[in-house]
Amino acid sequence: MISSSPLLVTGGGGQLASALADLGGSRVVRVGRPVFDFDRPRSLDAALDAHAPGLVVNAAAWTAVDAAEQEPEAAWRANADGPARLARLCAGRGIPLIHVSTDYVFDGLKGSPYTETDAPSPTGVYGRSKLAGEQAALAAWDCVAVLRTSWVYSPVGKNFVRTMLAAAGRGLPLRVVADQRGCPTSAWDLGAAILRVADRMLAGWQPEFGGVFHAAGTGDTTWHGLAVAAFEVAAQHGRPRPEVIPIATADWPTPARRPPDSRLDCTRLAQVFDARLPPWRDGLARTVAAVLAPSLLATGG
Repeated sequence: MISSSPLLVTGGGGQLASALADLGGSRVVRVGRPVFDFDRPRSLDAALDAHAPGLVVNAAAWTAVDAAEQEPEAAWRANADGPARLARLCAGRGIPLIHVSTDYVFDGLKGSPYTETDAPSPTGVYGRSKLAGEQAALAAWDCVAVLRTSWVYSPVGKNFVRTMLAAAGRGLPLRVVADQRGCPTSAWDLGAAILRVADRMLAGWQPEFGGVFHAAGTGDTTWHGLAVAAFEVAAQHGRPRPEVIPIATADWPTPARRPPDSRLDCTRLAQVFDARLPPWRDGLARTVAAVLAPSLLATGG
């Protein structure tokens, strides 16, 4: 029997938390700053006491990849120290935890999709801090599932797809990196997978539910390919279709190195939880339509 207690989702103002609220309705309770803040450790205890959740989804994180290089202490508090404390608190209360992580725990040099058994090798502060958070959460509590995802986008918040659609209106050619490959992931699709995982956990914890899982959109592309695909969908809604010029990573230098190939193999998620994210183009079509027609936001497309 699935618990009637709420699902507590941290990072309440973010795109994944918003998607989970869209999909989960009243069973989802979102908490974010200042009520829940990894920089205020006691706020974690207070949130858990106030809501008495049946399960916690940690979607709170420092996601500014480049800024993490300049502010490593802040990134570490949000991505490593905070999740460690949250996992300990969940352990003390017997609450399962789903902790959301990232493809940036890999350096992107494997040349084929990463599985959960591949050794992590992060190259920047963001990836290292997220890996530390994974390890700390798993060490603190047996009932933790780490879900690594990648290239998340949504009709709300700051993300690549929304940035591209906004830039299209300027009528100028766009230069987009074409030598980084990954698995674009709709926040709605990721949210649906998380809810499925949560339901399986709440129906009765099994040892195989713990550990690391990969959860990303099915298929892969480059940032250039994702931009082109977004404009193809937008054109069906009468929006401009700008020229998209492929460039190399070296032509767009950033403080933090990006993994050139961070494709994720999501087989284990399907085997253990029977959860599969749809092809990335399907999620993209729904998201672009919702950006261009905000009335769709309330229904998840």
